[in-house]
Amino acid sequence: MSRSANDSAGPLVAVRDLAVSFRSGGGEVLALDEVGLEIGAGERVGLVGESGSGKSTLALAVAGFVKGNGRRSAGRAQVAGQDVFEGDAETLRRLRATKFGFVFQNPIGTLDPTRKIERQFFDAEGRAIAPARITALLEGVGLADTQRVLASYPHELSGGMAQRVAIAMAIEHEPAILVADEPTSALDASIRIQILELLLATSLRLHSALLLVSHDLPAIRRYCERVVVMYAGRIVEQGRTEAIFQHPLHPYTAALIAAMPGREGFGGKIDAIPGHPPVVHERAASCTFAPRCPRANDECRGRRPALVELDGSGGRRVACLRVTEEAR
Repeated sequence: MSRSANDSAGPLVAVRDLAVSFRSGGGEVLALDEVGLEIGAGERVGLVGESGSGKSTLALAVAGFVKGNGRRSAGRAQVAGQDVFEGDAETLRRLRATKFGFVFQNPIGTLDPTRKIERQFFDAEGRAIAPARITALLEGVGLADTQRVLASYPHELSGGMAQRVAIAMAIEHEPAILVADEPTSALDASIRIQILELLLATSLRLHSALLLVSHDLPAIRRYCERVVVMYAGRIVEQGRTEAIFQHPLHPYTAALIAAMPGREGFGGKIDAIPGHPPVVHERAASCTFAPRCPRANDECRGRRPALVELDGSGGRRVACLRVTEEAR
């Protein structure tokens, strides 16, 4: 049964001033620098940015997960009104088990290599699922020879088949939000579109929100309603997908789109962004993109830009002093 868009008032996901840091040999590294994000029920949102921008950290933190030696140092995140960081272990386990479905980059790594597929499906309470239900789930993600799949170990499946199994596992409990972190980067090009189409169709059928993390900008443009652009642990621009791709406002967004493969034409050259993303150790006091930005001035190098919603923009938000000055 699909979920109604009006199951709860307010946004499905509400992240407020969230900061996440990791310990390293060079000291604390700030992966998320006071990030705020909202996602509505059934909304499809793409997270983009260079490696190290904080995309995957934010996608996991939406569910209250922080990898390895990381820690939440400030802020909060709520899903359906429930805090994903605060509460006893059982409450948080059940929240994550019922509200979220995760699809990760490496489908083989997602599955238990010691179990056949038929023994990898469990409900939110950790109980094994009936074989008929598993078969229905596998058929629902486009796997035809279900008996062979059920009797196989993960390494006996192709990458595309394994990712379909992972998606079936993620949607067993009809989650409120699907979090897909680079779900096609480990797959052959011929399979990528099939998996993305499946994620879209599944999101629409269940009315689940979809948070898609990807370096594949054309895929984000095709499958997401809204784009969130991250740089150095901050959101620097967000808005409706076509508005951003047709008219990027933040210089970093414009540079990302200009560097998108396929725009260079035959014999042309991709316009790579000069310089390298910074490693941030503390709350940024200025624009972290300024050293790489052709439009930066002294104010950019000395003042932190707020993420500001532009008047009459339909929810377009940008963290750039030059852009907000021009908008005024």
